[in-house]
Amino acid sequence: MTSFGAELLCNGRKVCMYCHASELGYLFSGANVQTVGKPAGSPDPKRHLWVLGLIAPAIALLPSQLVLRTGAPVFWWIGPIIVLIVIPVLDWVVGVDGTNPRDEDYELLSNDRYYRWCTYLFLPVQLVGLVIAAVMWSGDELAVVDKLGLAATLGFVSGIGINAAHELGHRVEHLERWLAKISLAQSGYGHFFVEHNRGHHARVATPEDPASARMGESLWEFLPRSVSGGYRSAIRLERERLTRKGKRWFSLDNQVLQAWAMSVVLFGTLLAVFGWHVLPYLALQAVIGVVLLETVNYIEHYGLLRARRPNGLYVRCSPRDSWNSDHLVTNIFLFHLQRHSDHHANPGRRYQTLRSSMQAPQLPAGYLSMIAFAAIPPLWRHIMDHRVLAHYGGDITLANIQPRKRRRILMSYGVTA
Repeated sequence: MTSFGAELLCNGRKVCMYCHASELGYLFSGANVQTVGKPAGSPDPKRHLWVLGLIAPAIALLPSQLVLRTGAPVFWWIGPIIVLIVIPVLDWVVGVDGTNPRDEDYELLSNDRYYRWCTYLFLPVQLVGLVIAAVMWSGDELAVVDKLGLAATLGFVSGIGINAAHELGHRVEHLERWLAKISLAQSGYGHFFVEHNRGHHARVATPEDPASARMGESLWEFLPRSVSGGYRSAIRLERERLTRKGKRWFSLDNQVLQAWAMSVVLFGTLLAVFGWHVLPYLALQAVIGVVLLETVNYIEHYGLLRARRPNGLYVRCSPRDSWNSDHLVTNIFLFHLQRHSDHHANPGRRYQTLRSSMQAPQLPAGYLSMIAFAAIPPLWRHIMDHRVLAHYGGDITLANIQPRKRRRILMSYGVTA
């Protein structure tokens, strides 16, 4: 486990990475957390950087202009280029952040509507980009390979849009929850609104959670399990909620159907206006968006497992149950998604108030850099398996291991299955 080279203070005393579990819970419950040496100036030194998060949806507006001005068709693929190459390079150049908001600034930051508008504006820019892309897909000016590149770019926007929906979907405000469903319409993944909040957060870092990857499970094994498992879980959870309220599945109150209906309206409108030949590209960008989201899910909890109490129930989620990264550029781009431990410990916290913790296991690079590693299973296991082992103090039996590979993995570490 690594740290950022900054010690944390908890009620005025230093807390090391070997604190007792009770101290960990106290640290993450909001108790006077600050970074040693942080100046007592602005509540958020990154305040003016958050608007840069709108670069993500704006990517969809760039291809035609870049190709027009440069004559280089490679810019139809600007989305993958920025997400998989430019941002990882900037992460490496800029480095990590490591500063935490002060406890006394929490209410001020939470209530500052500037941060909300940084996520609100994501949606109109995202939808405008989709319409512009549909115009270009419907014409005959572009070669098929260029249309595929544009679809890939829109897919990356769609995937990052799910992250914006993730931020909005955790809020109690009615408007923000509806904006989350609308943002999910482009990917057709509206049931994520239900499954993530009521399923994943309850079962995270357990074998029962389809969105928590197991040690030894490749990304390509994980994707179908997570997609199908999340779909089934969302339907089950929403059916149970409606039953408790005395309502049927086909109800206006059904949040899964609400979200799916938004996708039907969006896609149906685009098909009616631009014709059926845009359908393959709409479908492709939606699939790419879902794969991008689920790849990040794969990274966030790989091999991590919550312990069980004597009564068989899992212990409460702690900072140790999510892989974190504090690389500044990706954190700005993804609205602090990489401070994932604090998000699970305190899902009601808005992105600008999320904190780093020395107790959380750290990735060697930002989430977007890790996507490329995850796509190559042998490379991923070379990078991550020994980190899982170190996180559990050398006891591999404490990890969440792929069941069909459990015996072989245990034996490879000298443990009798």
